[in-house]
Amino acid sequence: MRRKSKQILAAATAAALLLSGCGGSAGKSGEKTAAQPAASGDKMTDVGTPREDTLIVDMLSGTQTDPDNFNPYMTGCVAMDCGLHQLLYPCLWEADTMNGEQICDLAADFPEAMDDTNTKFQFHLREGITWSDGVEFTAEDVEYTSNILSSTEEFSWGSWYKSFVKSMKAVDKYTVEMELVEPNVKPQQKLGVIVFGNNFKVVPKHIWEKEDPATFKYTDPLSLGPYTLSKRDAQGNWFLYEKREDWDKSDVGVIDGEPKPQYVLFKYFGSEEKRVMAAVNNEIDILQDISPESWDILKEKNPNAKCWTEEFPYAIPDDPCERGISFNCSNEYYNNRDVRWALTLSMDIKQVSMATFGGKLKFSPLAVPPTTALTDVYQKPMLDWLKTYAFEDGYKPFNENTAKEMVELLKTEGVENLPTTDEEITDIFGIGWWKYDTDKAAELLQKNGFTQKDGQWMTPEGQPWEIIILAPADFEIESMRLAFAVADAWSKFGVKAEVKQQDSSTFWTSYATGNYDAGAYWPFCGLIPDLTENIQTWHEKYILPNGENAAGNKERYANEELSAAIDKLQTLEPDDPEVNATVEEMLKIFVDEMPAIPMFGTAKFVPVVETYWTGFQDSENPFEGPWWWWSQFRFYTTKIEAAK
Repeated sequence: MRRKSKQILAAATAAALLLSGCGGSAGKSGEKTAAQPAASGDKMTDVGTPREDTLIVDMLSGTQTDPDNFNPYMTGCVAMDCGLHQLLYPCLWEADTMNGEQICDLAADFPEAMDDTNTKFQFHLREGITWSDGVEFTAEDVEYTSNILSSTEEFSWGSWYKSFVKSMKAVDKYTVEMELVEPNVKPQQKLGVIVFGNNFKVVPKHIWEKEDPATFKYTDPLSLGPYTLSKRDAQGNWFLYEKREDWDKSDVGVIDGEPKPQYVLFKYFGSEEKRVMAAVNNEIDILQDISPESWDILKEKNPNAKCWTEEFPYAIPDDPCERGISFNCSNEYYNNRDVRWALTLSMDIKQVSMATFGGKLKFSPLAVPPTTALTDVYQKPMLDWLKTYAFEDGYKPFNENTAKEMVELLKTEGVENLPTTDEEITDIFGIGWWKYDTDKAAELLQKNGFTQKDGQWMTPEGQPWEIIILAPADFEIESMRLAFAVADAWSKFGVKAEVKQQDSSTFWTSYATGNYDAGAYWPFCGLIPDLTENIQTWHEKYILPNGENAAGNKERYANEELSAAIDKLQTLEPDDPEVNATVEEMLKIFVDEMPAIPMFGTAKFVPVVETYWTGFQDSENPFEGPWWWWSQFRFYTTKIEAAK
């Protein structure tokens, strides 16, 4: 499959804007075309709510196949980021992404050990919270949820839950005693939010105990958050939420105050071009991920549109999941460290960055995202080690000048407002990456029986080497484009590489079941320095045969030393100095073995349009990152204000 060029995308989007009539008349050269101003108060949305009272959010996961299924543990349920975990399903513990720490949400405190075994804990629930039908939220709901997860075989996540939690018991209305299967000093990391959300969703006992949990679709879900589900589209293209009259008895109401929008509409507008057109026309307030070219068009067409920064790089660089290429390390060829390293060294990372996101990406050679906080904790402190790291033959693969070379390349492209000092360059483009060295890559392959014929790499069996790279289709734009850029790089090197795009459900199922050789995933995430919960999925105990649905270690990479380090992390308190030292040793293993190729910190172009609503977070008002698809979203709604 051929790579979609950014010029074609930009031209197509611009043409669509003009043909639709939404772009307005063309102004003089260099002038912005004025966006349609907010209409009078009688303007209505297409779902029948006053526009000025409705916050409209782009729906990241697209059309939902069964818009009546809100059972969070049932296969095929509506995706959490369609407004469910943002507005209805709070977790016991949430994450403050800007400070990189967990905070209490439904729980009033963190688990406290009841003895020295680190298997028995007690925590308390926040008082004053009710379900949206007025019934009080209590410890019995938590105990009931724990019981159905442990006893309902149809719940795939339940198998993981049972491997960690032995029981949860309601001691009184607000006290829960929890027993774990094995020692762990920080169960709040496994059962609370550390990045995107958490699978432990408390359900109302008084509703669910009358149903069979395995088949109950929970079509009219209750809420512990500040909104309730009001309407949904029968085709699964939108979900409308309305502020609770008793919002003060929700988690947000008790903790943070009143949300400002009366309605929140999560809506799927279609392709990127259609989403941008909707933003130009003020039909959407919050956009999910778009490309740099689409942002250029949007900011030109609508003066009320804004991104994280006003100038380069515009996008926020601190998404805590970095992009790269995952390998199924149980498959032939990809179970070989030399082959994985050869594919790494065969890529010109600067050209991959240009093709992926116009060079607006931060390089990451480590299996930890290069967020501002984690760069200071891990990336910069490990720079000296990276410079000296060498293969067994003495070859040193690290290029500490990658970021400076990227700046020079962007200068030739006419990009302005680029960083100038070494510190600024590092902060925007990272500490460096691996060398582009096709000679060394060829040497590693030849060492393992690969040969070249007419510029094409042949497998040790003498067959043309072909790689299919799985990629998202019309979602997660950056990973989608990364796959095409990597395919171009590997094809140039002589490997027949093609991209296979898949819808969200198929893409993730392929990953979990091992139905892939390589894929543009994001296997390394992290928000807080204690990476225990993020990195524990790489433990050997999670490896399953290809074809079986793995809860973790979807790369199927076996390493006893890494697993032992993960076990050690489970015993360390988050502020123990040994945490950082242990993580560094794990990061060294990932470098040496390269079971997945970390490439870029994720840059997110997730603009807002301030025609109807203002007060959104940005680099000047960073009360949170713009993670509209994360569970923290409902806390943003107390900061957003109606435009004057």
